[in-house]
Amino acid sequence: MNKAEVDEIFNRFSKIRAIVIGDAMVDTYLWGKVDRLSPEAPVPIVSVTTRENRLGGAANVSRNIQELGATPKLFAVVGDDDNGKEFLNLLDKRKVSSEGIFIDPSRNTTVKNRVISSGKQIVRIDEESIDYISEEMENKLIDAIKTEMETHQVDVIVFVDYDKGVVTPNLFKTINELAQEKGIPTSVDPKKRNFSNYKNVSLFKPNFKEFVEGTRFPLKKGDLENLKKAAETFKAEHQLKLILITLSELGVFIINGEEEQYYPVAIRDIADVSGAGDTVIAVASLAMAAGLPPKIIALLSNLAGGLVCEKVGVVPVDQTQLKKEMKSQKI
Repeated sequence: MNKAEVDEIFNRFSKIRAIVIGDAMVDTYLWGKVDRLSPEAPVPIVSVTTRENRLGGAANVSRNIQELGATPKLFAVVGDDDNGKEFLNLLDKRKVSSEGIFIDPSRNTTVKNRVISSGKQIVRIDEESIDYISEEMENKLIDAIKTEMETHQVDVIVFVDYDKGVVTPNLFKTINELAQEKGIPTSVDPKKRNFSNYKNVSLFKPNFKEFVEGTRFPLKKGDLENLKKAAETFKAEHQLKLILITLSELGVFIINGEEEQYYPVAIRDIADVSGAGDTVIAVASLAMAAGLPPKIIALLSNLAGGLVCEKVGVVPVDQTQLKKEMKSQKI
């Protein structure tokens, strides 16, 4: 693509306002070195040198949207605990609005603790609430999202489901139906529990494992012909406009019922796949809202996902890097 074409894409992004709804969390990193085994058990001892907290889940999707030049509004629930306070501090630090964040004293703030040595993840320890939010909290979220939709420009709504309980079936159905009435496209990054509940959405983005588990189609990775058939069947049954399936080292697959596009990944030095799905749903949602064709949605999302995999830990895509990669593509 030439410079003018790429610049036009990001110019469109800069005019987009997105609502992000879902499971937000804190990603904590303990960086250290291993030089001995524990005498208590056959496990390594990590001498921690640095601790770092980052925004994860739906908050990372919001950060990716922000990095791409668009304006996100995040709606999520955290606990009334130290991790919840740290989450709000991180939002403030990254200049992401906290107006849509609700505090629920009955829940824990989701935290993924990763221990890393020599650039490799040794173990991950999760703290979380996985039950659906209460009906009272659900209604508060729905009312706040409706108010946002009534009073501000909204160009796309992104549901980020990590199976932590914020995206309830009723919340999704209520907001998605309102979005359809208003002509606002919706996108979903699903997990197993709610997989079959997502219907009538503009963009559905599972990874391959999630798609196989959610549909129960007996697919083998790399079998694109049967993947195409399964995706077409699921798309028709659930009234989906676009399905974008990420295939990790094999790239991405996108289908809109008329044509399918498959893009192998660029050869990269993969450091960490954490957060790549957040980047893909953010980029694909913006590209869809900007009116880009499926081919460009797939290409742009694939490149962005690959770029963040070169970094250790959850990070948003770098706009400058992504522009450079796009300008080198022959379409």
